[in-house]
Amino acid sequence: MALTVRVIAPDKTVWDSAADEVILPSTTGQLGILTGHAPLLTALDTGVMRVRPDGKNWVAIALLGGFAEVENNEVTILVNGAERGDSIDRDEARTIYTEAEERLKLAQSASRQEQIQATQAFKRARARYQAAGGMV
Repeated sequence: MALTVRVIAPDKTVWDSAADEVILPSTTGQLGILTGHAPLLTALDTGVMRVRPDGKNWVAIALLGGFAEVENNEVTILVNGAERGDSIDRDEARTIYTEAEERLKLAQSASRQEQIQATQAFKRARARYQAAGGMV
């Protein structure tokens, strides 16, 4: 028996298919889900979700925070934004990641609000770059 996995963003459904395993970026760390998992509701951090639909290959999806519910072998993921790694241009993602990293360094001497914005932009850029296959 497989898991039914749905990743739903405000503008589209990013994933709606069966999978053998899911790894989620929860706010408390990486969370692995297999069939028969206990019911769960968790907050998700900005990061990379990995789903294994065929028992062999992993599909990476960049998530921009949200929530996941696991119940009766159904994983429902509601996120602020999501993008499949295979649809992200790796070179563009690397450029954006490098720029966000520089902005984060410069923000250390800026206001608290600018630090928070730079940190969020960095986390988004890192998630996209990792999902695209970049090593960070």
